Amino acid sequence: MMKFVQLIIQISFLYLLLFIGNLIQQKFDLIIPGSIIGMLILFCLLYLPFFKEKWVRYGSNFLNKHLTLLFIPATVGIIQYSSLLNIHGFISIIIVLISTMLVFIFSVIISSYLSSRSSKNQPKENNMRSELNERI
Repeated sequence: MMKFVQLIIQISFLYLLLFIGNLIQQKFDLIIPGSIIGMLILFCLLYLPFFKEKWVRYGSNFLNKHLTLLFIPATVGIIQYSSLLNIHGFISIIIVLISTMLVFIFSVIISSYLSSRSSKNQPKENNMRSELNERI
């Protein structure tokens, strides 16, 4: 019973951040969606020393486990506009495939760069440690 109450409180807090993000987006007429603003608020909160990650861990893990269920309303909404898919469906598929490939390519490039950068720095640190040990 305690886990259920904890789950409800944490999901309610996450929903509150979504609500605040939506209010900010509407108040300032921003292009950024309110859900993204809410996630940025959560990101900032997690960097504050008094805010504990465990306060939202259980609720966010629960939402992540059941994330596919949250896409069902969006899928049903798309099905309602099947005439748009008939006209623009092929173009949308091409755009999704190209953007996915670009994300893959840039991810590989960035991870390769960071990996090579960290492997270059690692021997220097080991050499510095061995020099310090020799001096001591």
